[in-house]
Amino acid sequence: MKTVALIGAGAVGAYFIWGMQDALGADFCVVAQGERKTRLERDGLWINDRLYHPLVKTPEEAHGVDLLLVSTKYGALSSILPDIAAVVDDHTAVISLLNGVDSEEIIGGYIGMEHMLYAVMRIAAERDQNRIFFDPEATQGVYFGEAHHQSPTPRVQEVSDLLARTRVHHQFFPNILTTLWVKFAGNVSNNLPQAILGAGVGIYLVSTHAAFIAQKMWDEVSRLAQTKGIDVGPFEPEAWAGRKNARFSTLQDLDHKRHTEVDMLAGTVIRLSQEAGLAAPYCTFAYHAIKALEEKNDGRFDFDTMC
Repeated sequence: MKTVALIGAGAVGAYFIWGMQDALGADFCVVAQGERKTRLERDGLWINDRLYHPLVKTPEEAHGVDLLLVSTKYGALSSILPDIAAVVDDHTAVISLLNGVDSEEIIGGYIGMEHMLYAVMRIAAERDQNRIFFDPEATQGVYFGEAHHQSPTPRVQEVSDLLARTRVHHQFFPNILTTLWVKFAGNVSNNLPQAILGAGVGIYLVSTHAAFIAQKMWDEVSRLAQTKGIDVGPFEPEAWAGRKNARFSTLQDLDHKRHTEVDMLAGTVIRLSQEAGLAAPYCTFAYHAIKALEEKNDGRFDFDTMC
């Protein structure tokens, strides 16, 4: 493997621009078109106080790369499937860097599951408009592997060799599907109550009430994972706390009055639980509470005092 393309230059995508652009040069590009392509080429992207101007190609120009990384927002995934298909050739491997547990199936359902590797991305990044910040040393990076393979396949080894030429932290994981679901359980149970309460992640260590809610949401994901033969283990809030004032991505989105990825988190739990005949009352409440907070940020509740 030699060439890499990235779709999605947000907080996660910025890590790969930071990690790959200098190492791979013209063998690395960001895929965009229209106004987004124009903006990236004109303004670039500030990453840890350095301005990056990555090579930007249309999907057709990027066609045939060896590795495609997808790091868009979950809500935009369905709209970029034709772009993904335009980039992918028969040999192209695709890694989805999205949170959640179903983006691989969504992408693979469109282009063929034979292209897909499974991955978990671990990064604490913050975005403020065109500026993205993360700690390179503290960033764990990408864990990846093939579903149901306990040792690296030739394709996984090629990806590892490619990433070893860059600054991107990476590691093969033999139980990647379990890792994917454990992270999903953590995102659901830690991201969402924190976002509703508007407080740092340390709430789960100092408040029995916040910890109770998080535990119940973890349990809902755990029961769902068990239907797929996956054990996510016990809820351990101290494993997720980090800095007590840390604000995870859902709360960051609400802070900046952006729409969140609650559909990918609680929305997926609700949908898959319904399909499995399970109840998910805590995730259902969190879903509607965060949707209401989005409406609040949109100004929908700015009632005239005379009404």
